[in-house]
Amino acid sequence: MSREPWDIAFTADRREVAALRRIMRLHLSTWGLHGVVDEAQLCVSELVTNVVKHVGPGAPTTLAVSMRGTRLRIEVHDPETRAIPVLADSADDAERGRGMALVDAVADAWGVQLHGDRKVTWCELSTDLTSPDGHVDSPRVTRAASVLGLYSHAWPDCSPGPGRLSTTVAKEVVIDAVTDFLHWLRAHGWDGDEVLDLAQTRFEGEVAG
Repeated sequence: MSREPWDIAFTADRREVAALRRIMRLHLSTWGLHGVVDEAQLCVSELVTNVVKHVGPGAPTTLAVSMRGTRLRIEVHDPETRAIPVLADSADDAERGRGMALVDAVADAWGVQLHGDRKVTWCELSTDLTSPDGHVDSPRVTRAASVLGLYSHAWPDCSPGPGRLSTTVAKEVVIDAVTDFLHWLRAHGWDGDEVLDLAQTRFEGEVAG
């Protein structure tokens, strides 16, 4: 799977946070990174809120998201190079720095980069990816990749070897595999719709758990 970097420019405002959280969830779902959605949304909320508080509403800001190996990297760019994010002192009741303490608690690493005309506050989250372009480390996903690898000979656009299906045809390969299983169920006198419903119920239970 190709996970291309993306960014979005916006004006710093608390009202933008909810929309940015939704955009983050959408992109991470597309990337198959469901396991870090909550942490990523929290980081986006705190990094953007930090800009609103300490740089000011209306500041031109950019959210940039990319992969660094198997880690998810989140960056927030703003034009104020003097307002450096800090961690709150645990003995201090001041509000300043509390947001970064939350980021520090969930992220594997975070920091600040200063450039001539902007500041970049970043954090990185670990994922369950087996490789930068791979899938999450799950027994079910691994088994599915092995099964789908058997179908690659029928698709000339697939890369050779199991688990390395071209993204342009991967969905069609999955449809082919499911269709074959439905034919197999029908040949054995079983109700394909019933089996699909049971599989969907089991899947939803495992994802929710």
